[in-house]
Amino acid sequence: MFKVQPKAMAIVCSDDELRVSLTDGRTLSVPLAWFPRLAHATHTERADYEILGDGEGIHWPQVDEDISVVGLLAGQPSVEVKAAFA
Repeated sequence: MFKVQPKAMAIVCSDDELRVSLTDGRTLSVPLAWFPRLAHATHTERADYEILGDGEGIHWPQVDEDISVVGLLAGQPSVEVKAAFA
């Protein structure tokens, strides 16, 4: 799909959006509503994240949420959101 794998280097979660800074200089911004576990998490839980691998994904251990950078670039919300609209 992508010739160069985009990598996450910094994450910011506000009350309504998730922003991911990539190593290539881009910043992705998606609605936090795409990820209900993060949307319902506290600021402390959202701030506790780990960048996985070489930056391919992000993990929030306190809320058990995993998001891939490729999925964000493809505009894919969580499976929980997809199920709500099925």
